Amino acid sequence: METNKTQIIAVANHKGGCGKTTTVVHLAAELVECGKRVLIVDLDPQANVSLHIGKQHPSEISITSAELLTHEENLLVDALEEETNFKGVSLIYGSLNLGKTEDQLKEYSPRPNEELKYKLEPLFGIYDFILIDCPPSLKILTSNALAAADYVIIPIESGSQYGLYGVTDLINHISKIHRINPKLKLLGTLLIKHDKRQNVCKLIQDETNNTVGQLFETTIPTSTKVNQAAILKQSLIDIDKKSKIRLSFSELANEILVKLES
Repeated sequence: METNKTQIIAVANHKGGCGKTTTVVHLAAELVECGKRVLIVDLDPQANVSLHIGKQHPSEISITSAELLTHEENLLVDALEEETNFKGVSLIYGSLNLGKTEDQLKEYSPRPNEELKYKLEPLFGIYDFILIDCPPSLKILTSNALAAADYVIIPIESGSQYGLYGVTDLINHISKIHRINPKLKLLGTLLIKHDKRQNVCKLIQDETNNTVGQLFETTIPTSTKVNQAAILKQSLIDIDKKSKIRLSFSELANEILVKLES
C-alpha cells in the first residue's frame, strides 16, 4: 500500500440483516490491531455502528453524517469524533436525520451523489482506512458511499436461502456508479453466518461464486459473541480474543491488507 494513501471501503448490500454493521465494526478493530489508522463513516439512519462504538447516543450529536452531507460549508472538523469505545477507531456518527438527507441532497446539491466524496477529501492521507457503513438501500446515501470509495465489500448472509436476494441489482448499481467513480472496484464478497457443514451455506457459496465471484477466502461464522459485543459496546478482541469469530475477522483484515499491498 502506498505511503499516506487513504483506502476508502464501502460495505454495501441493500438487504437488511446481512452483516454490514458487524463487518464494519469488527474489521475496523482488526485493522487497528494491524497498526492502521481507521475512521468509520456511519451512513445508516439506524446508526447501529454509532450505537456500538460511539461514547454518546447519536441523538446527542449535533453534527452527524447527515449534517456533513447537507451543509454547504464543510463541517468535517465538527463531525469527526476521535474518542470512541474502540481505541484507535474514529467515527462520523449516523443519525435518524439521514432519513431526510436524500430529499435534501436532491433539492440542494448540484451533484447529489458526490457530496461525501467532496466532504472527505481533507482526510486523505490522515487515515489509512475509511470504512463506510451503508444503509439497506440503493438510493442516494449508498450512491454517495460508492462514489467516494476505492473498494466495495458485499457481505452475504450464507445461512439464509435469501442471502443472495437482490445482489444482481447491487452489482448493476455499482456498474452505474462507475460513470462517476471509475476507480471503484469490488474488493470481495464476504460470507457471513457461514457454516460449511450446512447445505444451504454450500449452495449460497457456490451461487455467490457463480453470480458475483471474488469471494474472500475468509468466511465469518455465526456467534452469539457478536450480539454480546454490541450490547457491551466492545470489540470481539475485548470479548474473547481467541474465539473463532474474532480470529475470522483477524484473518479477514489480513486478507484485505495482502490484497491491497499486492
